Amino acid sequence: MPLPIEDYAIIADTQTAALVGRNGCIDWLCVPRFDSGAIFAALLGDEENGHWTIAPAGSFTTRRRYRDETLVLETEFETGGGVVRLIDFMPPRTEAPAVIRIVEGVRGEVPMSMVLRLRFDYGTVVPWVYQEQGDLVAVAGPDAVWLRTPAETRGENLATRADFTVRAGDRVPFVLTWRPSHLTRPEPLDAVHQLGVTEGYWRGWVSACTYEGEWRDAVVRSLLTLKALTYAPTGGIVAAATTSLPEKLGGVRNWDYRFCWLRDATITLQSLLYSGFQSEATAWRKWLLRAIAGNPAELQIMYGVAGERRLDEYIADWLTGYDGNPVRIGNAAAGQFQLDVYGEVMDALHQGRRAGLKADDPSWGLQVKLMEFVEQHWRDPDEGIWEVRGGPKQFVHSKLMAWVAADRAVKAVEEFGLEGPADRWTALRDEIREEILTEGYDTTRRTFTQYYGSAELDAALLMVPLVGFLPADDDRVVGTVAAIERELLVDGFVQRYTQHHDTDVDGLPPGEGAFLACTFWLADNYALMGRHDEARETFTRLLALRNDVGLLSEEYDTDAGRLVGNFPQAFSHVPLIDTARTLTATTAATEARAAEGLR
Repeated sequence: MPLPIEDYAIIADTQTAALVGRNGCIDWLCVPRFDSGAIFAALLGDEENGHWTIAPAGSFTTRRRYRDETLVLETEFETGGGVVRLIDFMPPRTEAPAVIRIVEGVRGEVPMSMVLRLRFDYGTVVPWVYQEQGDLVAVAGPDAVWLRTPAETRGENLATRADFTVRAGDRVPFVLTWRPSHLTRPEPLDAVHQLGVTEGYWRGWVSACTYEGEWRDAVVRSLLTLKALTYAPTGGIVAAATTSLPEKLGGVRNWDYRFCWLRDATITLQSLLYSGFQSEATAWRKWLLRAIAGNPAELQIMYGVAGERRLDEYIADWLTGYDGNPVRIGNAAAGQFQLDVYGEVMDALHQGRRAGLKADDPSWGLQVKLMEFVEQHWRDPDEGIWEVRGGPKQFVHSKLMAWVAADRAVKAVEEFGLEGPADRWTALRDEIREEILTEGYDTTRRTFTQYYGSAELDAALLMVPLVGFLPADDDRVVGTVAAIERELLVDGFVQRYTQHHDTDVDGLPPGEGAFLACTFWLADNYALMGRHDEARETFTRLLALRNDVGLLSEEYDTDAGRLVGNFPQAFSHVPLIDTARTLTATTAATEARAAEGLR
């Protein structure tokens, strides 16, 4: 049985990532890419689907942390006989992906157990295991794994085991390396040397961070998480390291998030730029331009890490699922029409231009073509930001982002002198705005609604002031926030949209956790409205949901008190960074006004 989601930590090499449990077990690792087949898949099944455990042989208690501003994980096990430290990390990718685990004796004497159960292709393939030049080698089909360790190993029940005792001052390394099976053995890695290299890499990278506000630790950990979810060869950033962790325990709301969403482009780009990471922002922007190149009518909402378009979805029915949930590989939502992504892309490129990213590429010509599509199709119904599977509708948030597309196109002409039909786009912007205010706003309830003519609410409309459609103190924004507080706020956290048995908007049974990004957006609205105490209280409540090493999933189950959804989730860590920046800025502005008033 896998651990609670919050009991996992991530280690990564900027091409893939592993989840390490607080019990010393790696239950998830896909190689060589985030979206490759898993060689450890116990997270979505049981131990027979692959895991790698290093832990004391007897009972123990644990505490863990990341070494300061790195992705080097330390887990300390305390037993009746002493204390051992397990150091887990993945060196920055060079020749081949590797996971290095070092067991250190801290105090006393502790018997240890190591169990390596490799199962290639999402837990289905048992490899052939043999010894070669002192290495343990596991091979099946295209995959090969090498294990190098001074510990004596043995085969037992289709797993590799080692029993050893660690005393104070001892250090026992384990180095696991993956390589395509047709290639020669990988070069040996010195575990201690690679530890220093890895620490230096992460600390050197994060030294570019320009945020020095009240919440620096939380911001830095979120930035490190975004970097961990980056596919370095292309600059793409996956939404999460996992697939099929449920949004509702025991439900069917679980999807494959190991792909790159265009929707994430704007907020990720802004977070990286405003935090000092221009090279990563530039790489992400380049990935974006390559991915969306071509016919605007064929624009997808998500792509593979290298820009792949075919993300066919199937059920891995040999896996029992995290909580009995179906396990999905691939994502059928890639074929949906979601109008809002056109606005997201236009905004991302506009923000990059404003931040000084070089525009020495054909991005503007591509944007002009995107605007031609928006002009022709902005009235079409779509599946919306939440990727509903209940059929297309006239979602108000989608229209809002169509307005954003037109607005950013106009501003590109006005601010940067780019060529385009600014008058026509201005008229389009005004037309979309008028329709949203007429068809998407309920004057009786004083709130924007989920789609035209509906009574349902949608927390995505907290974006109205954040994208500049209306100021935060506009009565229509104030009324929408009040409605969301009444109907979508549960125990201090925001649900995505109205869900009950009488609505089939998303085509799924009702019920899921509170959506963390929406709650961050509520805090942003509070801050922009001048409701500073409520903004800080909401943000503090969100920070308290992070696990012991500072990570967030997509949602929070208020009944179970559990993190739910894929993990760690970029779409939670990005708004954390943005809200910290917003609160820091609004607090500084308030203090400046107060100081001015005392003069």
